[in-house]
Amino acid sequence: MPLNLNPHFHEADRRDLRDYSAGDDFYEELINAHRGLSDDESLALNARLILLLSNHIGDLSVLREALALARQAK
Repeated sequence: MPLNLNPHFHEADRRDLRDYSAGDDFYEELINAHRGLSDDESLALNARLILLLSNHIGDLSVLREALALARQAK
């Protein structure tokens, strides 16, 4: 399974009224999760989130591709 680079955010049983609405909702949730945290706490949250989502994805070829692309984007 190749890495999906197209917008793919969705919520079951919800029809969005505009493109990227679910992506905007996720971004807002992500920002809220960091609200009130120190820099170290925020870094730890990101690390835990990366590990949780990586485990959910599970496909090492997809994860390797994502790591390579993330590293290139400076």
